[in-house]
Amino acid sequence: MENRVYLIIGSNQGDKRMLLARAEELINLRVGVVQLRSSCYETEAWGFETEATFYNRVLDVDCRLAPAELLARCLDIEMCLGRERSVSGYASRTMDIDILFYNQEVVQETGLQIPHPRMHLRKFCLEPMNELAPCFSHPVLHKSMQQLLTECEDRCWVRKVEAGF
Repeated sequence: MENRVYLIIGSNQGDKRMLLARAEELINLRVGVVQLRSSCYETEAWGFETEATFYNRVLDVDCRLAPAELLARCLDIEMCLGRERSVSGYASRTMDIDILFYNQEVVQETGLQIPHPRMHLRKFCLEPMNELAPCFSHPVLHKSMQQLLTECEDRCWVRKVEAGF
């Protein structure tokens, strides 16, 4: 059975464009078929200080994996793209892949919470999600992406990167 999964990919180190493209390729190979992708958004860091901006994009993926296996493969892709998890908390990274939604399911397991527990607080998640699926309803908050974006109090800036990327 195909599951509709929304992933957000992001990078603020190295060749960010190449890393996002490579992450999407690896997701297609190891996770499932990318059906849609948002524009790329340049954003300031959320939760920590750095001058290096992030590039972020949301992917709509048809996936046959169970949530725990999906997480394991996302973590493996991050590692393949140079992610090091040596620090606790938020830090700069070559690649970050977060599971935003898995169908309309709510998953609470050790090390895995779906929907992502802080996505509704982050404009860098909500802007690309709203672009792809403005009417998609958050299964816990019971609000559309459009409504969550309108209500979001995040003051970090988010802007689309030029077309063609």
